Amino acid sequence: MPVKVLVAYATKKGSTREVAAAIADELRERGVDVVAAAACDVDDLTPYDGVVVGGSVYMGRWHADARRLLERHGDQLADRPLAVFAIGPLTSSPDDLAGTRHQLDRALDKLREIHPVTVAVFGGAVDPAKLSFPFNRMAATDARDWDQIRTWARQVDAAFAVARPSIHT
Repeated sequence: MPVKVLVAYATKKGSTREVAAAIADELRERGVDVVAAAACDVDDLTPYDGVVVGGSVYMGRWHADARRLLERHGDQLADRPLAVFAIGPLTSSPDDLAGTRHQLDRALDKLREIHPVTVAVFGGAVDPAKLSFPFNRMAATDARDWDQIRTWARQVDAAFAVARPSIHT
C-alpha cells in the first residue's frame, strides 16, 4: 500500500496553492498517494502517514491558517513526519530567502511541540491583478524556482522514508 501524504497549504492569492500542487505532483510521481487541501479545511490527520504544511509569509508573518493547523493537530503530528515550507520573498536573493526563513523559524519556535524533518523557503509571486489598491500598482513578479520546489519535494519523500521506514513503499 502506498504512503498517504497530506499537502496542506495556506494562501492569500493562490501562489502558495500552486507551489503545494507542484509538491503534490512530484510526490505522486514517486508513487505517493497525495491529498492536497487548504489548511483551513483539514480536520483530521489520522488518514495520513506524513504531512506537508506550507504558507505564505506576508508582512513578516507566516499565514495564520498554516500556524493554526499545526496548533490544532500538534498531538497527531507527534507520530508522523512533518515537512514545512513558506513562500514569500519577492526575489530569490540569499538575503531575502534568509529573511523569510528567519520569519518562518520564529513562527515555528512558538509551536514547541512541532518538529519538522525538513523546512524550506521559496520565492513568492505577486500578481497585481489579484490585489487591491495601492498594491495593485506593484510590478508583477514571480521568484518561485520550480526546479528547487520539485527537488525539495523529492527530499521530503526521502526524509519521510527515513522518519517512517515501515510505511514507505
